[in-house]
Amino acid sequence: QVQVVESGGGLVQAGESLRLSCTASTFDFRSYAMAWFRQAPGKEREGVSCISKSGDITYYADSVKGRFTISRDHAKNTLYLQMTNLKSEDTAMYFCAARVFGCSTSWSSGYYDYWGQGTQVTVSS
Repeated sequence: QVQVVESGGGLVQAGESLRLSCTASTFDFRSYAMAWFRQAPGKEREGVSCISKSGDITYYADSVKGRFTISRDHAKNTLYLQMTNLKSEDTAMYFCAARVFGCSTSWSSGYYDYWGQGTQVTVSS
């Protein structure tokens, strides 16, 4: 059974930082592009960042460019999202997703194959 498990969420104040992790098991992590999505209450799920299978190409939503950094560690089968200078509008449930065909720059969540259960990030102002 495929497992994708996020961790690292929490409650922080505006301007602070958090690092999210996503550990994958039972599928070939290196063969999948990995992405972070988020969903705030009452809003649609939106793409945040994606990293290619090899890790050499990254994509970011305009709202997080310059503040968030995505990375992956193949030895640990783990995806990361370093978030700095957090804002109240970053408050959301953050999800990790995997896609065998590479990053979808349309940010369509329907194109992704595997999903985690999410980790909550709350930023107080």
